[in-house]
Amino acid sequence: MHNPVRKAVFPVGGLGTRFLPATKVIPKEMLPVVDKPLIQYAVEEAWAAGIEEIIFVTGRGKSSIEDHFDHVWELEDTLKARGKDEQLQEIEKTLPTPGAISYTRQQEPAGLGHAVWCARNLVGNEPFAVLLADDLVQSERPCLAQMLDVYKELGGNIVAAEDVPRDQTDKYGILDVSEDDGRIASAKGLVEKPDPAVAPSTLSIIGRYILQPEVFTELDRQETGAGGEIQLTDAMARTIGAVPFHGLRFEGTRFDCGSKTGFLAANIAFGLEREELAADLRQILNHYSVGSVSGA
Repeated sequence: MHNPVRKAVFPVGGLGTRFLPATKVIPKEMLPVVDKPLIQYAVEEAWAAGIEEIIFVTGRGKSSIEDHFDHVWELEDTLKARGKDEQLQEIEKTLPTPGAISYTRQQEPAGLGHAVWCARNLVGNEPFAVLLADDLVQSERPCLAQMLDVYKELGGNIVAAEDVPRDQTDKYGILDVSEDDGRIASAKGLVEKPDPAVAPSTLSIIGRYILQPEVFTELDRQETGAGGEIQLTDAMARTIGAVPFHGLRFEGTRFDCGSKTGFLAANIAFGLEREELAADLRQILNHYSVGSVSGA
């Protein structure tokens, strides 16, 4: 019997420089895919997987995230008065159970490992999930729920994983695989952003993790890795042997919304999923296809 995963950490302290000037005053996590901000998709994924407590690791200029998951009485009263019940229900979906969301601050952008370490006192001595809002997964069953299915069977550390082209291994944490059945891979090591020539595999970690509290002991060392930052991958790697480590090839499509092309692709994919938008969106896409543009 493995200890249940009740808490999820959301590192949201990054600067979002790739989306400037849009992110000059708006957190990148608040950028909308269709009509919901990225952070809401991630939080809803956690809730759907049974997570009870949400921990945001924030930074300066992130107060709109806190406001998003709170009441806006003037707006709610106006929607009620105008009989806009559907919109009111959408607003109410963002509200957590009182006391189920907490915040801590990452005072310097020192890496993902540092951001997770900042949540150590709120997590305590229990397993926890980490979700990166930049990675948006479109799937029938939420990605984190798929991971928790595997965790209940195997325990230990579980990461969401997908194969990437070899020439892109220097953008990801890569698993050094010992066993692989095509769905679940057992790892004997991890390497952060390895050169393609020396990467141990092409199986990469994406922004979903289930971690045991032992990782905090490694993060306490505050050792820097790739990019001069405290890397979560390095801390996880040092627990291998003491803690089982598996990567799950999840079912679904992952969009890297930290890149502009990934963000645009996510808007198209999630827009096509919406019945009231799909026909018009297809018409727009057809109009702007290569042939249509060249003939316009």
